[in-house]
Amino acid sequence: MTFQEKLAELRRRHEAAEAGGGEERRTRQHAEGKLSARERLDLLFDEGTFEELDKLVEHRCQDFGMAEQRIPGDGVVTGYGRINSRLAYAFAQDFTVFGGSLSEANAGKICKIMDLAMKAGAPVVGLNDSGGARIQEGVASLAGYADIFLRNTLASGVIPQISAIMGPCAGGAVYSPAITDFTLMVRNSSYMFVTGPDVIKTVMHEDVTKEDLGGPMTHNATSGVAHFVAQDDPDCLALVRALLSFLPQNNQEDPPRAEPHDPADRRDEALDSLVPLEPDKPYDIKEIIRRVVDDGYFLEVHEHFAKNLVVGFARLGGRSIGIVANQPAVLAGCLDINASVKGARFVRFCDAFNIPLITFEDVPGFLPGTQQEYGGIIRHGAKLLFAFAEATVPKVTVITRKAYGGAYCVMSSKHIRTDLNFAYPTAEIAVMGPEGAVNIVYRRDLQKAAEPEIMRTQKVQEFRERFANPYIAAERGWVDDVIQPHDTRPRLIAALRMLETKRDTNPPKKHGNIPHERIRNA
Repeated sequence: MTFQEKLAELRRRHEAAEAGGGEERRTRQHAEGKLSARERLDLLFDEGTFEELDKLVEHRCQDFGMAEQRIPGDGVVTGYGRINSRLAYAFAQDFTVFGGSLSEANAGKICKIMDLAMKAGAPVVGLNDSGGARIQEGVASLAGYADIFLRNTLASGVIPQISAIMGPCAGGAVYSPAITDFTLMVRNSSYMFVTGPDVIKTVMHEDVTKEDLGGPMTHNATSGVAHFVAQDDPDCLALVRALLSFLPQNNQEDPPRAEPHDPADRRDEALDSLVPLEPDKPYDIKEIIRRVVDDGYFLEVHEHFAKNLVVGFARLGGRSIGIVANQPAVLAGCLDINASVKGARFVRFCDAFNIPLITFEDVPGFLPGTQQEYGGIIRHGAKLLFAFAEATVPKVTVITRKAYGGAYCVMSSKHIRTDLNFAYPTAEIAVMGPEGAVNIVYRRDLQKAAEPEIMRTQKVQEFRERFANPYIAAERGWVDDVIQPHDTRPRLIAALRMLETKRDTNPPKKHGNIPHERIRNA
C-alpha cells in the first residue's frame, strides 16, 4: 500500500467514525429531541478544545454476524478538552451505533479516559445514552461494566464525576451513574431502571410505563437517584458546565474563585423581616440564601427531593461554598429519612473536595411517626450527624429561628467541630419547643389548675422568654455571636476569610463506618 493509499484509508476510517450509525439514525435521534454524541460534546466543551481519543477502535466480536458489522469508534466517543477553560475528560455514548451498547472495546475506551482523568487530576463527565450490555459479547460486556464500576469507586472523592443521562440507561449500566457524584436527567428522553416494565409485568404482574418507573421526575422527586432535571440536551450540558464551575479539579486543589462583583460589605435590610416572629409561621429559606450569596445565584442540588432540606452551591466573596439549610416552608423544616440521606451525601462531597459549608438552621426536630421509626430514622439521621462531625472543611452555621433537641446537635452545631456559629435574635435553642416543654415540666400543675389553658399560655410565654432564645447558648460560647440578619453576608464572608487557612484532621484510619444502609420499602 502506497503512502497515498494509507492516507486515503485513514481518511475513510475517520469519516466512518464521524458518521456513526449514519444519517438516517442521526435524523431519528434528532426527531426524538436528542443530539448526537458529537453534538453533545461540542456543547459541553469550550469551542474547539475537544480532542478525541481512540477514534478508530473497533469491536472484536466474531459471533452472531458481528464480524461484518464494524464501525470505527464502536458506539462511544471519548476524549478531553476544556470546560470553563479548565481541563476535563468525557465520554459520550452514541446510540446510533449498535444502540450505544457496551462492548469490551467500548468499555476499554471509557476506562482509558477515566484512568487519564485520575492521573491528570481532572473531572470526568459521562454522557449516557445506551441500550445496555452488548448481548452478542456475553461476559466480555459484563466485564467491561465491572471495569468501569471499579474506576468509579477508586475515583470517588479524588476527582469530580458527573453523569448525564440523555437516553436509556438500564440494567447493570445504572450502577456507574449511581457511584458518581451528580446525576442529571433530561425530560422526555431519559430513563433509568434496573429492570424494565416488560420484565416487571411478567414477574410482578405490575403495569408501569418507562416514565413512571424510571423517568427524570421519578428519580429527581421520588427515589432521589438523580440530582438535576434538564429540559433538553443543551440545557443539560449547560447545567454540567455550571456545576463544574463550583468544583475543584481534584481533592488536592481548592475550588475555583470567581471575580466578585457583589460587594463583600453589602447589607440587606430586607433580611430583618424575612424570619417571622411567630414560631409556627413558614417562610422560604431560599429567599435568605439568595439575598446573602454573590449576585443572588444559588445552584440548588436535589431540588425536587426531600424539599424540607435545601442543599446546593453558591459563592461568597467569589469563593465556592456548599449550603445546607432547613426549609421551614416544607414539613416545618423537620429532618426526616430522605432529608438526612440527602444532606449527608452533599456534606461528604463538599468535605471531600475542600468546599466550605454554610448551614442555615431552622429545625424543630426529627419528623415523628411510625413510618419514620420503622424506616430507620435513627440510623439515617445519624448519617447527617456523622457527615458534619467528620467534615474538616471550614464550617459556619447561622441559626435563623428554631434549633430544638437532637436536630440542633446534628445541624452543624458547635459541639461537632463547627468553626463559627451565629444566631439571629429570633433564634430559639432548646431541648424542645415551649409548648411541649410546658406540658412536661408543668404537667401536674396544669392538671390541678382551675384554668389550665390560661396557665399553659402563661408558662409557654415564660419558657420562651427564659429559655427559647440564643443568649444562654451565647453565654456558654456555643453561639459565637448574635447578629442582625442584615449583617449575614459580611459576617459570613469575614468568617470564610478567617478560616481560609484552616487545617483540621481526623484520627488515622482506613475509613469510618458510616451508619449502614439497608433495602427498605418506600
